[in-house]
Amino acid sequence: MIVGVLVELSNKNIDKEFFYLVPDELVSNIKVGIRVVVPFGTQKLEGFVLEIKNDKEIDIELKEIFSIVDSEVILSNELLKLGKVMQEKTLSTLISCYQVMLPKALKAKNGVIINKKYDIYYKLGNIPEHLSKGQEKIIKLFENKNVVSREEIVSISSSILRTLESKNILVKDKVEHYRLDYDKVTKREYILTKEQRSVVDEIENSKDLVYLLHGVTGSGKTEVYIELICNIISKGKTAIVLVPEISLTPQMVKRFTERFGNRIAALHSALSEGEKYDEWRRIMRGEVEIVIGARSALFAPISNLGLIVIDEEHSDTYKQDDSSPRYNAIEMSIERAKLNKNCKVVLGSATPSLDSYARGKKDVYHLVSLPNRVNKKPLPNIEIIDMNKNLKNMRGHFSNILIEKIKSKIDLGEQVILLLNRRGYSSFISCKDCGYVFKCPNCDITLTYHKSTNNLRCHYCGYAEGMVDICPNCNNHSIDTIGVGTEKIEEELKLFIPKARIVRMDFDTTTKKGSHKKIVKEFSEHRYDILLGTQIVAKGLDFENVTLVGVINADTSLNIPDFRSSETTFSLLSQVAGRSGRKDKEGEVILQTFNKEHYAIRYVKYHDYLGFYNMEMQIRRELKYPPFYFLTYIRVSGKDNNICYKESLKIKKSLEKYLDKTIILGPSSSSLFKVNNVYRYGIILKYKKQDNLIPVLEKMIDVYKSNRKVIVDLNFNPRHF
Repeated sequence: MIVGVLVELSNKNIDKEFFYLVPDELVSNIKVGIRVVVPFGTQKLEGFVLEIKNDKEIDIELKEIFSIVDSEVILSNELLKLGKVMQEKTLSTLISCYQVMLPKALKAKNGVIINKKYDIYYKLGNIPEHLSKGQEKIIKLFENKNVVSREEIVSISSSILRTLESKNILVKDKVEHYRLDYDKVTKREYILTKEQRSVVDEIENSKDLVYLLHGVTGSGKTEVYIELICNIISKGKTAIVLVPEISLTPQMVKRFTERFGNRIAALHSALSEGEKYDEWRRIMRGEVEIVIGARSALFAPISNLGLIVIDEEHSDTYKQDDSSPRYNAIEMSIERAKLNKNCKVVLGSATPSLDSYARGKKDVYHLVSLPNRVNKKPLPNIEIIDMNKNLKNMRGHFSNILIEKIKSKIDLGEQVILLLNRRGYSSFISCKDCGYVFKCPNCDITLTYHKSTNNLRCHYCGYAEGMVDICPNCNNHSIDTIGVGTEKIEEELKLFIPKARIVRMDFDTTTKKGSHKKIVKEFSEHRYDILLGTQIVAKGLDFENVTLVGVINADTSLNIPDFRSSETTFSLLSQVAGRSGRKDKEGEVILQTFNKEHYAIRYVKYHDYLGFYNMEMQIRRELKYPPFYFLTYIRVSGKDNNICYKESLKIKKSLEKYLDKTIILGPSSSSLFKVNNVYRYGIILKYKKQDNLIPVLEKMIDVYKSNRKVIVDLNFNPRHF
């Protein structure tokens, strides 16, 4: 028997199958989709078996595989096909496409071992006629019980247990224990509104592949998902539910366990590697019917898939921009649905991305809507505070109006969410005398001050240094903090509203395992009055007692040099506004801004998605941006700045010869020019139709695949440049 193996090294030069003989003693255990250990030059590598051939098909001398890693298939035929589709769409290496699908314990990589956890139980074996007093005491523990756990006989020493086992008086049994425990919740049913029932019926009765559910905040999109999944499960099928943020997973899991009990599994980055390994195997064994998680949960090894739900589909987090393969989870969900007969994809959002809504308007996606909140309550009233006129009446970064509103809500026993799209204590540190700015030595970016640890930190490479009082440039005591972060806002709140109980939710407070879930749970139990955070608090969270949302510096994201900045701002503000007044109490929203007349801010005030959509589409059409044009970003990076720039120019000139229907911009330095001592230049391609694009780009990658001085990366339709 001969097997084709894809080895673990992600290198374009070896991105292909290598063939090996299978020793006779291993033939019976070989399957497509398992890992094997093979000789590769002088190395021992792991790889995936992609195909099995007859010995006569290849007439050359082959090496033998060393061993088999897996007893069960870890890459199903469906995932193997999906990986090849991903490779075609991203032009990444095939091995990187398979590796991104798997938890660390199952990736093809030598030396990664995660042990299974077991609970130890004992049952009675052969009981002798004459027992010692100690043995009689142990036997009594089995009265009215078939088995006893190790915890129940914790007082018995290991040596005595070993003696009892050796005499077959006690028989030890190991039962695997999954690391992740789901909270027990009371099951509840939910009666759909007429609008929700109409949407469910429309999706059920249609044969389209992709549906876009445009539902205002609080319209009950989650209940529509649940009802659709109930119907799918009743037909013997399964479902995947994707959420954009880890912080949303606990609430979504709770909603689903209330309906489906423990028939669900969770997959997201906040789980330990052991928990991911356990969840993956539960799914693979068919023990669950629903998988919930962030982007990578799309690749769960669930079989007989009938529905994929992508909640908050507008979120940037569904696109992997930072590493290869740079895939879009929405695009790959649609591709996975195509591999399953009659499987449907439902995209849901109160503020759909312009790309998705344009597809809905053109019937590429089937557009359905929920225009009203479930309880018929109006959307919250939004008040805009013009900070240009309120600078004299400020308390720190708060207008008097916002501070007084927060106080009144707390006095009424209600809760408040405050959004600041920035973490840390301040944006950066500089010298007031000479203008010196503290920058990361590895990256072209300022360091952020964190007061809780009194250090300066780079949010890109992790570099940190202690805070100083003296400027290293002019030696004066003139160090000042510029800008604002969540830590500083928390400090001001404690000063202005001392009685307020505040919890902060941002990257710095949620690094500890379980921290997202803990904060969400405690805030929902009203242990805190104010939830302060970055954009993590804007999406999907559902707290019935929140009646005020405040946004500090609402226009911050408008200043980002990105053609999507208006869309990002409108979506962020609309989403966070939707956290207010979701149940019986009416909600209010206060936006503090220096840019009151910007159309993104104006349309947020009136909850006017269609108005914003029409305005933004006009601008996109004129400037030749998506959804009217496709974009591809080529990044050229390396440790020598001059070489990077010269190679970027060569690439542009070469592309201009072959891509006659494409607008080519650049090369220019990336927005983050230097990260971790690597320089980066970018070239942007804008095109409507360019038939030879993929062959030309494949040739470019082929030219540079052995170049050790520069790395050339491709990103199709990037969310960030």
